[in-house]
Amino acid sequence: MIGVVGAGRMGLPMVRRLAEAGHEVRVLGRTAESRGSLEREPALVVPEVAQVGEGAAAVLVCVHTDEQVREVCLDSGLLDTMPAGAVLVLHTTGSPQTAEAVAARGERSGVEVVDAPVSGGPHDIAAGRITLFVGGAEDTVARVRPVLGSYGDPVLYVGPLGAGQRVKLVNNTVFAAQIGLLAHAVRLGGELGLDESLLLDALTHGSASSRALAGVVRHGSVTGFARATREFLGKDLDVVRAVAEQLGADFGALAPALDALSDAVAPAGTG
Repeated sequence: MIGVVGAGRMGLPMVRRLAEAGHEVRVLGRTAESRGSLEREPALVVPEVAQVGEGAAAVLVCVHTDEQVREVCLDSGLLDTMPAGAVLVLHTTGSPQTAEAVAARGERSGVEVVDAPVSGGPHDIAAGRITLFVGGAEDTVARVRPVLGSYGDPVLYVGPLGAGQRVKLVNNTVFAAQIGLLAHAVRLGGELGLDESLLLDALTHGSASSRALAGVVRHGSVTGFARATREFLGKDLDVVRAVAEQLGADFGALAPALDALSDAVAPAGTG
Protein backbone atom coordinates (compact mmCIF):
# COMPACT_ATOMS: atom_id res chain seq x y z
CA MET A 1 0.00 0.00 0.00
CA ILE A 2 1.25 3.48 -0.96
CA GLY A 3 -0.34 6.51 0.70
CA VAL A 4 -0.62 9.94 -0.89
CA VAL A 5 -1.34 13.23 0.88
CA GLY A 6 -1.86 16.05 -1.58
CA ALA A 7 -3.60 14.65 -4.69
CA GLY A 8 -3.72 17.98 -6.46
CA ARG A 9 -1.99 19.42 -9.50
CA MET A 10 1.17 17.36 -8.93
CA GLY A 11 -0.05 14.58 -6.66
CA LEU A 12 -2.94 13.37 -8.79
CA PRO A 13 -0.81 12.25 -11.75
CA MET A 14 1.43 10.47 -9.21
CA VAL A 15 -1.60 8.53 -7.98
CA ARG A 16 -2.42 7.46 -11.52
CA ARG A 17 1.15 6.44 -12.33
CA LEU A 18 1.42 4.44 -9.09
CA ALA A 19 -1.81 2.58 -9.88
CA GLU A 20 -0.66 1.88 -13.44
CA ALA A 21 2.56 0.40 -11.99
CA GLY A 22 0.49 -2.05 -9.94
CA HIS A 23 0.59 -0.34 -6.55
CA GLU A 24 -2.44 -0.24 -4.26
CA VAL A 25 -2.94 3.44 -3.46
CA ARG A 26 -4.70 5.18 -0.55
CA VAL A 27 -5.26 8.92 -0.91
CA LEU A 28 -6.49 11.70 1.35
CA GLY A 29 -9.73 13.49 0.52
CA ARG A 30 -10.34 16.02 3.29
CA THR A 31 -13.66 17.41 2.04
CA ALA A 32 -16.78 15.82 0.58
CA GLU A 33 -16.06 17.67 -2.67
CA SER A 34 -12.50 16.35 -2.95
CA ARG A 35 -13.60 12.83 -2.03
CA GLY A 36 -16.25 12.98 -4.74
CA SER A 37 -13.73 13.97 -7.41
CA LEU A 38 -11.19 11.37 -6.23
CA GLU A 39 -13.71 8.52 -6.28
CA ARG A 40 -13.16 8.30 -10.04
CA GLU A 41 -9.44 7.69 -9.51
CA PRO A 42 -7.75 4.27 -9.06
CA ALA A 43 -7.29 4.73 -5.31
CA LEU A 44 -8.99 4.18 -1.97
CA VAL A 45 -10.08 7.58 -0.62
CA VAL A 46 -9.96 8.28 3.14
CA PRO A 47 -11.07 11.43 5.02
CA GLU A 48 -8.32 11.69 7.67
CA VAL A 49 -4.56 12.19 7.25
CA ALA A 50 -3.74 9.53 9.84
CA GLN A 51 -5.69 6.91 7.85
CA VAL A 52 -3.38 7.38 4.87
CA GLY A 53 -0.51 5.84 6.82
CA GLU A 54 -2.25 2.69 8.08
CA GLY A 55 -0.33 -0.31 6.75
CA ALA A 56 1.47 1.80 4.14
CA ALA A 57 4.95 0.82 2.96
CA ALA A 58 5.46 4.44 1.92
CA VAL A 59 3.54 7.70 2.15
CA LEU A 60 4.11 10.52 -0.33
CA VAL A 61 3.49 14.08 0.84
CA CYS A 62 2.90 16.48 -2.03
CA VAL A 63 1.31 19.57 -0.47
CA HIS A 64 2.00 23.19 -1.40
CA THR A 65 3.89 24.83 1.46
CA ASP A 66 6.42 24.10 4.17
CA GLU A 67 3.79 24.96 6.78
CA GLN A 68 1.43 22.36 5.31
CA VAL A 69 4.19 19.73 5.48
CA ARG A 70 4.60 20.42 9.19
CA GLU A 71 0.85 20.25 9.73
CA VAL A 72 0.50 16.95 7.86
CA CYS A 73 3.59 15.26 9.28
CA LEU A 74 3.86 16.65 12.80
CA ASP A 75 0.32 17.54 13.88
CA SER A 76 -1.95 14.92 12.31
CA GLY A 77 -0.93 11.56 13.78
CA LEU A 78 0.26 10.32 10.37
CA LEU A 79 3.63 9.11 11.65
CA ASP A 80 1.94 7.24 14.50
CA THR A 81 -0.19 5.15 12.13
CA MET A 82 2.60 4.28 9.70
CA PRO A 83 4.20 0.90 10.44
CA ALA A 84 7.81 0.69 11.63
CA GLY A 85 10.14 0.52 8.64
CA ALA A 86 7.82 2.52 6.39
CA VAL A 87 9.19 5.49 4.45
CA LEU A 88 7.78 9.01 4.37
CA VAL A 89 8.66 10.87 1.16
CA LEU A 90 8.54 14.68 1.16
CA HIS A 91 7.94 15.97 -2.38
CA THR A 92 7.11 19.53 -1.31
CA THR A 93 9.90 22.07 -1.81
CA GLY A 94 10.70 23.68 1.52
CA SER A 95 13.25 24.16 4.26
CA PRO A 96 15.79 21.41 4.95
CA GLN A 97 15.06 22.04 8.63
CA THR A 98 11.49 20.88 8.12
CA ALA A 99 12.69 17.59 6.64
CA GLU A 100 15.03 17.17 9.61
CA ALA A 101 12.24 17.90 12.09
CA VAL A 102 9.95 15.37 10.44
CA ALA A 103 12.74 12.77 10.43
CA ALA A 104 13.41 13.36 14.14
CA ARG A 105 9.74 12.82 14.87
CA GLY A 106 9.65 9.76 12.61
CA GLU A 107 12.43 8.08 14.59
CA ARG A 108 10.03 7.66 17.53
CA SER A 109 7.76 5.52 15.34
CA GLY A 110 10.50 3.77 13.37
CA VAL A 111 9.50 5.66 10.21
CA GLU A 112 12.30 6.74 7.87
CA VAL A 113 12.17 9.98 5.90
CA VAL A 114 13.57 11.10 2.56
CA ASP A 115 13.17 14.49 0.93
CA ALA A 116 12.53 14.29 -2.80
CA PRO A 117 11.47 17.66 -4.26
CA VAL A 118 10.54 17.55 -7.92
CA SER A 119 11.63 19.55 -10.96
CA GLY A 120 9.08 19.69 -13.74
CA GLY A 121 5.32 19.85 -14.09
CA PRO A 122 2.23 17.61 -14.00
CA HIS A 123 2.75 16.65 -17.64
CA ASP A 124 6.21 15.30 -16.73
CA ILE A 125 4.74 13.16 -13.94
CA ALA A 126 2.05 11.85 -16.28
CA ALA A 127 4.79 10.87 -18.73
CA GLY A 128 6.92 9.29 -15.99
CA ARG A 129 9.81 11.71 -16.50
CA ILE A 130 9.68 14.11 -13.55
CA THR A 131 13.12 14.80 -12.05
CA LEU A 132 13.50 13.93 -8.37
CA PHE A 133 16.32 15.28 -6.17
CA VAL A 134 16.42 12.74 -3.35
CA GLY A 135 18.14 13.13 0.03
CA GLY A 136 18.28 10.56 2.81
CA ALA A 137 20.02 7.41 3.97
CA GLU A 138 21.21 5.52 0.89
CA ASP A 139 19.59 2.22 1.92
CA THR A 140 16.28 3.99 2.55
CA VAL A 141 16.41 5.68 -0.83
CA ALA A 142 17.21 2.32 -2.45
CA ARG A 143 14.14 0.73 -0.84
CA VAL A 144 11.76 3.45 -1.99
CA ARG A 145 13.35 3.93 -5.44
CA PRO A 146 10.97 1.45 -7.20
CA VAL A 147 8.02 3.52 -5.93
CA LEU A 148 9.59 6.80 -7.03
CA GLY A 149 10.46 5.22 -10.38
CA SER A 150 6.74 4.79 -11.09
CA TYR A 151 6.61 8.47 -12.03
CA GLY A 152 10.18 9.83 -11.70
CA ASP A 153 13.05 9.65 -14.18
CA PRO A 154 15.73 10.50 -13.32
CA VAL A 155 15.60 9.70 -9.61
CA LEU A 156 18.80 11.42 -8.48
CA TYR A 157 20.41 10.60 -5.13
CA VAL A 158 22.05 13.86 -4.01
CA GLY A 159 23.19 13.17 -0.43
CA PRO A 160 21.88 12.85 3.13
CA LEU A 161 18.51 14.03 4.40
CA GLY A 162 17.93 17.67 3.47
CA ALA A 163 20.23 17.57 0.45
CA GLY A 164 17.25 17.14 -1.87
CA GLN A 165 15.77 20.41 -0.62
CA ARG A 166 19.11 22.21 -0.87
CA VAL A 167 19.65 21.07 -4.48
CA LYS A 168 16.10 22.05 -5.44
CA LEU A 169 16.48 25.48 -3.85
CA VAL A 170 19.74 26.09 -5.74
CA ASN A 171 18.10 24.81 -8.93
CA ASN A 172 15.19 27.22 -8.63
CA THR A 173 17.49 30.09 -7.70
CA VAL A 174 19.45 29.54 -10.91
CA PHE A 175 16.21 29.19 -12.90
CA ALA A 176 14.89 32.45 -11.45
CA ALA A 177 18.20 34.18 -12.14
CA GLN A 178 18.04 33.01 -15.77
CA ILE A 179 14.66 34.69 -16.13
CA GLY A 180 16.17 37.82 -14.61
CA LEU A 181 19.07 37.66 -17.07
CA LEU A 182 16.56 37.42 -19.91
CA ALA A 183 14.95 40.61 -18.63
CA HIS A 184 18.37 42.28 -18.95
CA ALA A 185 18.79 40.74 -22.42
CA VAL A 186 15.44 42.08 -23.60
CA ARG A 187 16.35 45.54 -22.28
CA LEU A 188 19.65 45.39 -24.17
CA GLY A 189 17.85 44.19 -27.29
CA GLY A 190 15.44 47.13 -27.04
CA GLU A 191 18.37 49.55 -26.84
CA LEU A 192 19.73 47.90 -30.01
CA GLY A 193 16.38 48.38 -31.75
CA LEU A 194 15.26 44.73 -31.63
CA ASP A 195 11.69 43.44 -31.27
CA GLU A 196 11.35 41.40 -28.06
CA SER A 197 9.38 38.48 -29.47
CA LEU A 198 11.60 38.14 -32.54
CA LEU A 199 14.73 38.37 -30.38
CA LEU A 200 13.51 35.73 -27.93
CA ASP A 201 12.53 33.32 -30.69
CA ALA A 202 15.90 33.74 -32.39
CA LEU A 203 17.76 33.06 -29.13
CA THR A 204 16.08 29.65 -28.78
CA HIS A 205 18.08 28.55 -31.84
CA GLY A 206 21.42 29.74 -30.48
CA SER A 207 23.75 28.93 -27.63
CA ALA A 208 21.67 31.14 -25.29
CA SER A 209 18.85 28.61 -25.34
CA SER A 210 17.58 27.27 -21.98
CA ARG A 211 14.45 25.96 -20.30
CA ALA A 212 13.85 29.43 -18.91
CA LEU A 213 14.04 30.91 -22.41
CA ALA A 214 11.66 28.25 -23.76
CA GLY A 215 9.15 29.16 -21.05
CA VAL A 216 9.51 32.86 -21.81
CA VAL A 217 8.86 32.24 -25.51
CA ARG A 218 5.75 30.16 -24.74
CA HIS A 219 4.33 33.05 -22.71
CA GLY A 220 5.33 35.68 -25.24
CA SER A 221 7.48 37.86 -22.99
CA VAL A 222 9.78 37.83 -19.99
CA THR A 223 7.17 39.67 -17.91
CA GLY A 224 4.45 37.19 -18.88
CA PHE A 225 6.52 34.18 -17.87
CA ALA A 226 7.78 35.85 -14.69
CA ARG A 227 4.21 36.50 -13.58
CA ALA A 228 3.04 33.01 -14.59
CA THR A 229 5.72 31.39 -12.41
CA ARG A 230 5.46 33.88 -9.56
CA GLU A 231 3.39 31.67 -7.22
CA PHE A 232 5.64 28.59 -7.05
CA LEU A 233 8.95 30.31 -7.78
CA GLY A 234 8.32 33.14 -5.36
CA LYS A 235 7.53 30.64 -2.59
CA ASP A 236 10.75 28.74 -3.20
CA LEU A 237 12.84 31.93 -3.37
CA ASP A 238 11.42 33.03 -0.01
CA VAL A 239 12.65 29.73 1.43
CA VAL A 240 16.11 29.92 -0.13
CA ARG A 241 16.58 33.51 1.04
CA ALA A 242 15.68 32.48 4.59
CA VAL A 243 18.01 29.47 4.49
CA ALA A 244 20.84 31.53 2.97
CA GLU A 245 20.45 34.22 5.63
CA GLN A 246 20.46 31.63 8.39
CA LEU A 247 23.63 30.00 7.06
CA GLY A 248 25.35 33.22 6.03
CA ALA A 249 25.45 32.15 2.37
CA ASP A 250 26.10 34.68 -0.41
CA PHE A 251 24.09 34.85 -3.64
CA GLY A 252 27.01 36.56 -5.40
CA ALA A 253 26.34 37.33 -9.07
CA LEU A 254 22.90 35.71 -8.78
CA ALA A 255 21.63 38.64 -6.68
CA PRO A 256 21.26 41.29 -9.44
CA ALA A 257 19.62 38.73 -11.74
CA LEU A 258 17.09 37.91 -9.01
CA ASP A 259 16.47 41.65 -8.58
CA ALA A 260 15.77 41.89 -12.31
CA LEU A 261 13.23 39.07 -11.98
CA SER A 262 11.49 40.96 -9.17
CA ASP A 263 11.34 44.05 -11.39
CA ALA A 264 9.84 41.97 -14.22
CA VAL A 265 7.08 40.67 -11.96
CA ALA A 266 6.23 44.05 -10.42
CA PRO A 267 3.34 46.04 -11.95
CA ALA A 268 4.45 48.80 -14.29
CA GLY A 269 5.62 51.90 -12.44
CA THR A 270 6.13 50.23 -9.06
CA GLY A 271 9.76 49.12 -9.50
